[in-house]
Amino acid sequence: MISSDSFFPGESATEGLVVSIRIRFTPPPLHGSSPAGGGSSVIRSICSFRMESLWKLTYLLEPASLALIATAISVAYASASRALDYGKEMERNLDFSEASITLDRSQALMIPLASSCSLLLMFYLFSSVSHLVTAFTTVASAMALFFCLSPYITYLKSQFNLVDPFVSRCCSKAFTRLQGLLMLFCILTVLAWLVSGHWLLNNLLGISICIAFVSHVRLPNIKICALLLACLFVYDIFWVFFSERFFGANVMVSVATQKASNPVHTVANKLSLPGLQMITKKLELPVKLVFPRNLLGGIVPGSSPGDYMMLGLGDMAIPGMLLALVLCFDNRKHKDVNAPSDMPLSKRQNYVWYAIIGYGVGLVAALAAGILSQSPQPALLYLVPSTLGPVMYLSWLRNELWELWEGSGPILTEKARLLEV
Repeated sequence: MISSDSFFPGESATEGLVVSIRIRFTPPPLHGSSPAGGGSSVIRSICSFRMESLWKLTYLLEPASLALIATAISVAYASASRALDYGKEMERNLDFSEASITLDRSQALMIPLASSCSLLLMFYLFSSVSHLVTAFTTVASAMALFFCLSPYITYLKSQFNLVDPFVSRCCSKAFTRLQGLLMLFCILTVLAWLVSGHWLLNNLLGISICIAFVSHVRLPNIKICALLLACLFVYDIFWVFFSERFFGANVMVSVATQKASNPVHTVANKLSLPGLQMITKKLELPVKLVFPRNLLGGIVPGSSPGDYMMLGLGDMAIPGMLLALVLCFDNRKHKDVNAPSDMPLSKRQNYVWYAIIGYGVGLVAALAAGILSQSPQPALLYLVPSTLGPVMYLSWLRNELWELWEGSGPILTEKARLLEV
């Protein structure tokens, strides 16, 4: 889901837009005016409405909108790139102790159902389970941040020939000295988020969760990918556009915008610890990217200090899974020893770049729709066709659709399959 808090003035923004249209298109009086004059009045109203809509699109050029678009595209590609590197790392080390999960048809069908149940649970019982959700998110965020930063430890050791002995063993996994320091840094980062609730730390942890998810949950082929995206396409549309008819409120918006109680503040309050006023009482969970409208400071016309642009992590992670799939496919094609050296340029172009461009176009379309309608939009309504469509059409033109459809990934060892189960 993509939305902006600034789209919700005191009354319903959608209702206000409808009223405005009705006023602009009120027919002129039958007496005292000519048909030509009435027609020109309607034309002027239409032109005025179109100019107003075009003026609203300038919101896309605000720093917050540009930052949201650039960050989302970067995170989607970084997730796919990290997934590719992680797969190579597992194959190189022959270590499947942390084997990723490759979705099959039944799991792809279960994801929208499980997500719907989670939405309803958070909608009705969020106040009761908020501490539990925050605790789970805290642990997941620290582990995800460690996963994202650990390749840099390997890079530093190789570049500077650092000696990094194993110093401890925890949860059946050995830790080196540098890895221990990195874990300490991740824990301190999460604690800083718990205390301050700053949106930058929220985004950092959310990005880490997104990258870790795409790296560990994989798609075997375009067939399963298309099934998953089609189901989530319907899921997103229903919960954003139609849930209010069945549940009395927009479930997706309610869950996305509600804040969790901060357990650190609760404990500090119970123990009457000093510095309680420095600890935020409510937390934005790192399940979405948020950017303040006044990102660079100052006053943005038509906004207030509490206005934010937001994008759910699923709107980066789900397209990121498609990007990871086609990036792995591109990598295998480049390593194919049977590929002729005089392969045409069109054959050597990577699918991932077309998917990235499609993702950017879909994201801009979703933002534009949200601005024009002044209501939250199901981002997957725009992202699924703009990413999956170009990949499938291009593979059909190159006669590679069947190969992508059925998949040609490496076969996991029996140990990896048992661990998956």
